[in-house]
Amino acid sequence: MKIDLTETTSSKINAAMVQARRDIGTPAIGMVLTLVIVTDEENAYDALKSANDASHEHPSRIIVVIKRVSRSPRSRRDARLDAEIRVGADSGSGETVVLRLHGELVDHAQSVVLPLLLPDAPVVVWWPDGAPSDLAGDPLGALGQRRITDTYSCEEPVGALGKRAAAYAPGDTDLSWTRITPWRSMLAAALDQQTVSVRSAIVEGEDENPSCELLAMWLADRLQVPVKRTLSSGPGLTAVRLETKEGEIVLDRADGALATLCMPGQPDRAVALKRRDTAELLAEELRRLDPDNTYESALKFGVAKLAAQAPEAVEAPAKAKPKAEAEAPAAKPAPAPKPDKKAAPK
Repeated sequence: MKIDLTETTSSKINAAMVQARRDIGTPAIGMVLTLVIVTDEENAYDALKSANDASHEHPSRIIVVIKRVSRSPRSRRDARLDAEIRVGADSGSGETVVLRLHGELVDHAQSVVLPLLLPDAPVVVWWPDGAPSDLAGDPLGALGQRRITDTYSCEEPVGALGKRAAAYAPGDTDLSWTRITPWRSMLAAALDQQTVSVRSAIVEGEDENPSCELLAMWLADRLQVPVKRTLSSGPGLTAVRLETKEGEIVLDRADGALATLCMPGQPDRAVALKRRDTAELLAEELRRLDPDNTYESALKFGVAKLAAQAPEAVEAPAKAKPKAEAEAPAAKPAPAPKPDKKAAPK
């Protein structure tokens, strides 16, 4: 069922949702959270489709906030709220409200969304694209216990990681971090089977891929070893190599679906490591609403510190002293002056 409301208010939207649930025979609310999606018209369809797919695992009320910035000064002064309500088969396993804000109402989106939140239920705010620099300080972000972004959609993804680190607050997370969850799990399991320590690491992947940078920062932060970032043709993250005394531990995924795990003294094995779509990533993030301390530690390690670990700076052996300098005897200290016998007291 779909209901269109033009020039409406939050109270009318709430009343229409209650009536719509009664009309389809489900007056009770069985949703576990409120998902607020802040996007534009260009990305609204894909974001809403992913949220609906994720709602099969997490029944939720989905509120899509679309800010319609008017071009003319007169239109910018006219505040108007249009809404589209979807319940039943048109809204996954929950219910959806699409809000289109016009005019001055664009700057007061939180006042429109607040009355529509589910009572006594957690709130998650998701920016598929165009997230603010300070998520927790944003009026809509302040409503959520969990704030999700995707630096992969930014014009400068690696630079956006620095902004996320500078303004990090507990509850912030990023889908670029979620994409490497299988990689982190596989590498941690491989290291559990080895008794040797890691000396250095190499992360191979596409250029300007924030997931590659986050994985490299996670390895450098947790293992306290030099990590080199190298480029490949992709897709995405392609390989991780851990150098140990016994040999290399290699997790190689060349085709984006099936990876090969190679460990010293063991036969190579194939592992499933396919690239996941946005709905799967979003569903994973909705499983936990507590702060992700591991993400915080890896993010604050910093891309700049990772770039400072250049191969010539961390892998080059210490230069030996010149032979003449190494074999030259140490200079003898000057002898102490002898006391003057004439000046000595009798």
